[in-house]
Amino acid sequence: MWSKEKILTRAQLPAVLDSWRQQGRRIVFTNGCFDLLHLGHVDYLEKARALGDALVVGLNTDQSVSRLKPGRPLQDEVSRARVLASLLFVDAVVLFDEPTPLELIQLVRPDVLVKGDDYAVSGIVGHELVLANGGQVLTVPLVTGYSTTRIVERVRQTLGGSAAG
Repeated sequence: MWSKEKILTRAQLPAVLDSWRQQGRRIVFTNGCFDLLHLGHVDYLEKARALGDALVVGLNTDQSVSRLKPGRPLQDEVSRARVLASLLFVDAVVLFDEPTPLELIQLVRPDVLVKGDDYAVSGIVGHELVLANGGQVLTVPLVTGYSTTRIVERVRQTLGGSAAG
């Protein structure tokens, strides 16, 4: 499957999910901005996928990212979606613009909802819904020292604060 084919609209998603469920696949959901894909992201997504048979990634739109993180994103949503979809262990990417992914989680009805271990299960958006439907809410360990913010700061320091690029 070409990476572009993994980027789904909300209208396309239910048919894909139904097909996976008919095949007995265990669906995992996670979400994030994934602005500059780095080792921490790759490790996290790979661990998330290992918890099931299909990984759906909810990706914040550009407007959503800018509301959460002023001055960001560094890459547009189409670029971020294509990069995520190119990963072998990502099965679907769906954009969301709401403040939280709750509506998307309601649509996906994942068997497993995953976030990094910087979250408590009780603080993960959608945890009550997933648990009420008999699913699992899990955290996976993050690779220490990797974050987009840290990378951006390192680039700024290296360039001496200049706008070169």
